[in-house]
Amino acid sequence: MCFQEPVKKLSLPIIDISDLTSSDQLKRQNVGETLRAACQDRGFFYCTGHGIADRLINEVLEQTSALFSQPQDKKMAVEKSNSGCNRGYETLGGQTLDAGGQPDRKEGYYIGVELPDTDPRVIAGRFNRGPNLWPSDLSDFQPVMSRYFAAMESLGATLMQGIALSLELPGNYFSSYNSDTLATLRLLHYPPQPPDEPDRMGAGAHTDFGGLTILLQDNNGGLQVWNRADNTWDNAPPQKGAFIVNLGDMIARWTNDRYKSTLHRVINTSGRERYSVPFFYVGNPDFEVKCIPGCLDQGELPRYPPVTVEEHLMSMYNKTYGS
Repeated sequence: MCFQEPVKKLSLPIIDISDLTSSDQLKRQNVGETLRAACQDRGFFYCTGHGIADRLINEVLEQTSALFSQPQDKKMAVEKSNSGCNRGYETLGGQTLDAGGQPDRKEGYYIGVELPDTDPRVIAGRFNRGPNLWPSDLSDFQPVMSRYFAAMESLGATLMQGIALSLELPGNYFSSYNSDTLATLRLLHYPPQPPDEPDRMGAGAHTDFGGLTILLQDNNGGLQVWNRADNTWDNAPPQKGAFIVNLGDMIARWTNDRYKSTLHRVINTSGRERYSVPFFYVGNPDFEVKCIPGCLDQGELPRYPPVTVEEHLMSMYNKTYGS
């Protein structure tokens, strides 16, 4: 999908989610109502009050830069083909998010839930289940990323409580989904645009596959969000102390498209190296994704058939990796 429309600055809502952990039910519901408006509009918002320490965020960006600054042979030592569960380094151009477009101008690194080879889920060959690959020359990399992964899993579960409240459901509605997750942390490096390809996509236009994406960006910007109302791309620059959160396709399926999973892309026009760290909060692989009854009007039918989280993810991975 190729769009060349003019780009303007995006005004996303800034939502303080700290009251989602309050003992005051009214405060929790107020956050849910605020989330509802953002989810019905574009499914993108800045998230503050998340409780993630600045020090940890800075360490994650430092380790991400250190990883991609390594010589290519070091990165290839932990390349994804060495993993049986989609973990490790992905080369520049290794993914094509925009079907029919050019390969994405980015390199990446996949980190998932750490499971030993002896775990029954690994032995059974379940999708994306297994041990991570860790670079041998970066002693701080694994502990920093492991701490961040745990913090993001907790934040993802809290946000799902907010999504439930926004739909006027009990806060624990997604508790089964929040257990035994298939969450993935991706580290991404976008080199500067080549002079002869100023419009080359760092990440082609796409929607995210899963439930929620919690995005940490450096200061260089580059994320653009599609505006359905006027058919333009809007810049979504980083905001100090805030993550960008966007809804994925599974929440759109749950809500019969009442909540939006919106096209977005990345073009690194900064002239500098760009780093971003998206956390894809995807829940229990056996959880069924089907239309929530409250999201159907009388006589309305679900737009999507029921599917498990695992089935949905496997289908989407096959599309973007061509296998």
